[in-house]
Amino acid sequence: MLLAVMDDIAVPATAIVMPRPRTATLVTAAYDAHQRELYSFALRTTGEPAMAEDLLQEAFTRLIVEMEAGRTPTNVRAWLYRVIANLVASGGRRATVARRHVGALAGDDITAGPEPAYLDSERRSDLETALGELDEAERIALVMAANGFKGIEIAEAIGRSGNATRTMMCRSRVHLRERLTSMGSSS
Repeated sequence: MLLAVMDDIAVPATAIVMPRPRTATLVTAAYDAHQRELYSFALRTTGEPAMAEDLLQEAFTRLIVEMEAGRTPTNVRAWLYRVIANLVASGGRRATVARRHVGALAGDDITAGPEPAYLDSERRSDLETALGELDEAERIALVMAANGFKGIEIAEAIGRSGNATRTMMCRSRVHLRERLTSMGSSS
């Protein structure tokens, strides 16, 4: 066994951890048997050769991890297909979230000029005035809803039932919309 000396303490030297011989043999056999069809599946799913290669590599890496943990799949081929499908779905979800937020990121750096900034300021001022006309529970509920809170969370925060909160919020939104229209704001 190799030993490395670090600060006068002998510790086992760490080498690249290779899978056990049985695992390596099984993974190699699975790779040889299924690599082409799995790559084709990944390529058809993504449409990008580089991404298909990455998915294939990740699937086989996960297979090694599973086998080393003693959880060898009973049907390796089906398991690899499922892993690739799950990875594609996860990537799709991440891409959707990224697309949803890219506008906010790009919009922060761009200054459109004084007129849009002034109009935004006016709309904000009108909104603050209209919100100020609502009672405290209505204002809290609408601001919480605008910040992504769910109806039940809002109801708990203002001490009302879910149905009463929904009704109050609907009426408050109608009042807010009418008030903003009468002020000349379009929000």
